[in-house]
Amino acid sequence: HWPTWDKELEYCKIEGDFTKGNSFILKPVGGPKIKITLSEVVTNERFTDYCKFFGATMHDDHRLEETSDGLRIISTITVTGPLSFIWAKLVAKNVAKSVPNQMDALVDAARVKND
Repeated sequence: HWPTWDKELEYCKIEGDFTKGNSFILKPVGGPKIKITLSEVVTNERFTDYCKFFGATMHDDHRLEETSDGLRIISTITVTGPLSFIWAKLVAKNVAKSVPNQMDALVDAARVKND
């Protein structure tokens, strides 16, 4: 249901379960389709994924941590490979910039669902 709270996405589609090794297709508004592969999934704790670009791979680590103040959501983006500097500037920088708004929208959606 990612596109219901992230208005920067046109759609996100997965066939099968949200499990390690499975992939999904993400389509940003105005952008190309991107195949993202799940590299680790620990239910209700974390998942990691990656997508490949020419000469680089972008990894995204998503974690949920219970704290005394509530739930902490952590997202870490890393780009590796010989052309990582290009993709970090073209893609990862913009993805990272959008994360705070995405997390706010996700929290708002969770609050509405739980009310």
